[in-house]
Amino acid sequence: FMGFFIFMLIMVLLTPAVTIIFGASFKKSAPKEINYIFGYRTERSMKTRETWDFAHSLLGKIWLVGGLLSVPVSALPMLLVMEKSKDAIGTASIIIIFVQVAALLLSLIPVERALKKNFDKDGKRIEKEE
Repeated sequence: FMGFFIFMLIMVLLTPAVTIIFGASFKKSAPKEINYIFGYRTERSMKTRETWDFAHSLLGKIWLVGGLLSVPVSALPMLLVMEKSKDAIGTASIIIIFVQVAALLLSLIPVERALKKNFDKDGKRIEKEE
C-alpha cells in the first residue's frame, strides 16, 4: 500500500505545486500576448493590455498564497489515511483534489470583482474620486 499512498500523495500535491509555479509566474508578469490559449482568459481580462496585466498580477498573488496554504491543508488529510486501505487513500485523494479544483475556480471571483471595480466595460481604468 505504501507505493500507492506515495503515488496518490504526489498526485494530491501536484495541484498546489502547479498553482504555486503559475502564481509566481503570473505575479511577476502576464503572458506577453493577450491570447485565447494560455493565461487568465475572461472577457474582462482580455479587453486591454492593462486589464490583462492587472488580472494576471492579482490572480498570481492569490494562486501563490493559495498554493502555499494548500500544501499542508492537502498533505494533512493524506497523512491521516496513510495506513488505511487503498480505497480509503483513493477516496481521500479524490476529495482533496476536488476541493483544490473548487478553490481554483473560486479564485476567479475576486479577480473578476477587482476588474469590474477598477475598469469600465471597455477596459479603461476607472478614476478614483478623492
